Amino acid sequence: MRIRVFATPQSAARALARHIARTLAATPLVLGLPTGRTPIPLYANLVALYRRRRADFSRATTFNLDEFLGIRPRDPRSYRAFMQRYLFDHINLPPRRIQFLNGATRNVPRECDRYERAIDRAGGIDLQILGLGTNGHIGFNEPAPALLARTHRTTLSRATRRANAALFGHRVTAVPREALSMGMATILGARRIVLLATGGSKAGCVARMVHGPLTPRLPASFLQLHPDVEVWLDRAAGARLGRPRSAPTT
Repeated sequence: MRIRVFATPQSAARALARHIARTLAATPLVLGLPTGRTPIPLYANLVALYRRRRADFSRATTFNLDEFLGIRPRDPRSYRAFMQRYLFDHINLPPRRIQFLNGATRNVPRECDRYERAIDRAGGIDLQILGLGTNGHIGFNEPAPALLARTHRTTLSRATRRANAALFGHRVTAVPREALSMGMATILGARRIVLLATGGSKAGCVARMVHGPLTPRLPASFLQLHPDVEVWLDRAAGARLGRPRSAPTT
């Protein structure tokens, strides 16, 4: 893994937004996108670049990692609504190019298969952006004795439900117990991966992801298998790594 450490979460988000904008200018891009608190500054910077005419999403296609099961796309608590609120409603990404798992599906296996086929038809994911859960999950791939390879139904851990409680009135009991998620093989099928992690609460998990053994008990450790992974951190998240190469703060 190639490690980049920035002074602050904002400087990491700003640099990654500029990197995505440059890549968009060079080629039509299939982007894999996360939700959660960490990417909010990234999306704010992408919107700002678009408003300054420095980012063009008209040729992009997006696939989000996951969605709560039993939540309709237009429900304000859904991840689809989250993405509309923080990114999609503010840029020129054509709606037909937004790909999302349908949490309201009545046929979970069919919906998971549909999503895998849609990724294949798009030619695969060119650049997958990831966040990192404090328990080492990526997407909704939770720590477990074994991980599922492809898009699947998953049971959310208490820690993950607690991390998402803000979307549900800060009530952990209101957070769905299940979700749909890309699997680890689907994620690792992306041509490039950038994992963005910020804050001291992620420092121990980051160190285990980079230096620890490959284990389904820490799903993010499977990124060690990918040939083109970058880990973008702020100083707090990188505090337990020793001395990785620092990145510019601008």
